[in-house]
Amino acid sequence: MNQNSNLSRRNFLKSSATIGTIGAVGAVGGIPLLSSCSSEERKKKGEELKLPQLLDQAPDGPVLKAGLVGCGGRGTGAAIDFLNSGPNLQIVALGDVFQDKIDACRDLLKKEKNVEIPDENCFVGFDSYEKVLDSGIDVVLLCTPPHFRPAHVEAAVNARKHIFMEKPVAVDPTGVRRVIAAVKRAQSLKLNVISGTIRRSQKDYMETRRRVLNGEIGDITGAHIIRNGGALWFRSRRPEWSDMEYMLRNWVNFCWLSGDHITEQFIHEIDVMNWYLGKYPIKASGWGGRQRRVTGDQYDFFSIEYLYDNGMRTHCAARQIDGCSNGKVEQINCTNGYADAAGKLYDLNGNIIWEYPNTENNSNPEWSVTNPFVQEHINLVSAIRTGNTINDGEDQAYSTLVTIMGRVAAYTGKDVTWDEILNADIYLGPRTYTMGTVEGIVEAPPLAGVQHSE
Repeated sequence: MNQNSNLSRRNFLKSSATIGTIGAVGAVGGIPLLSSCSSEERKKKGEELKLPQLLDQAPDGPVLKAGLVGCGGRGTGAAIDFLNSGPNLQIVALGDVFQDKIDACRDLLKKEKNVEIPDENCFVGFDSYEKVLDSGIDVVLLCTPPHFRPAHVEAAVNARKHIFMEKPVAVDPTGVRRVIAAVKRAQSLKLNVISGTIRRSQKDYMETRRRVLNGEIGDITGAHIIRNGGALWFRSRRPEWSDMEYMLRNWVNFCWLSGDHITEQFIHEIDVMNWYLGKYPIKASGWGGRQRRVTGDQYDFFSIEYLYDNGMRTHCAARQIDGCSNGKVEQINCTNGYADAAGKLYDLNGNIIWEYPNTENNSNPEWSVTNPFVQEHINLVSAIRTGNTINDGEDQAYSTLVTIMGRVAAYTGKDVTWDEILNADIYLGPRTYTMGTVEGIVEAPPLAGVQHSE
């Protein structure tokens, strides 16, 4: 389905449905939420948050065999991070749609970790994920462009495999719902699921959040979230490439494959906001556009305001344009101050009142922060080997949906409510995959609103 024409007709409004109100211990569409009572009330109830123990290496145990689906840079990095997370861990199978990606991954695994993947365990094609799942593995690392994540997660759960799934977990509401159903089934099967939103596994972020939710600077009143950086990579089309090969090799620039950068990249910062707030917005309003991007059909800047059931508002903005001021802001506003989620608390006058210790100048192991890209795999392997099941799949599916909600608001220029986006029938991309023509996807950004005629 062509996303641009679909959204211009606002088809997603047709399938909206009423959902539950966000309450003190309420839910949105059945989502369990943090209590919305104040930090003082939580203290009185003995609900102060404590940090879980974070191991710097997974415990030893029987060999765990993992397969990698999606052998690009991030996938290869995830495979190395998995191998670095503990003893007796193996990468034994690779899958991708391109042979050159598999070859590069094999070369780097050999160079970095002295791991050799035999030819018979390297699978090429759109069905390569099925062959990886059937190769005798215990764990699968899902690192393809996120359009494919819902189908791959579903297949991995059906195959009874533990899962690492890179962020985001979908590009449209149809995919989000599919992932939610799959990870709920994974829970019933005692399968472990970990997602690639690394901040929830990063100790300095975790400790800062613990202090905020325990009331050290009062109650949360809103958030200001920014990620401004340079343009991402792109690939110009080659004459020998079909539509599909061009889009796949240039996937971060096509919305049906990546979800646009508000979903593919900015999800990290929006997930931090959701993690603090413990609830999801009831409406999104926003805008965006494209000034410098040279390929694909995406925007290169977004500005979104999210509204919550209690009247609270948050602002989230992101930009990917070279030659501009860059910076990241993850500010959580509270009644008595504000937090930099990366490790600082301020009073209302802007004075730092607490800061996470600089680990380079502090030898106390209590404050050491393990590389979060490795820590998430440590947590996964530890859960498998101890039997203490972990599954963050729903959290990440709903964070993905919050980014999609903002994207649709910007693309259409219309306010979008939570129940509309949760139940929308939007599906991006083709229904079948071949290395040939891709119908209905125009390499041009969506246009919000209507043009006045003279």
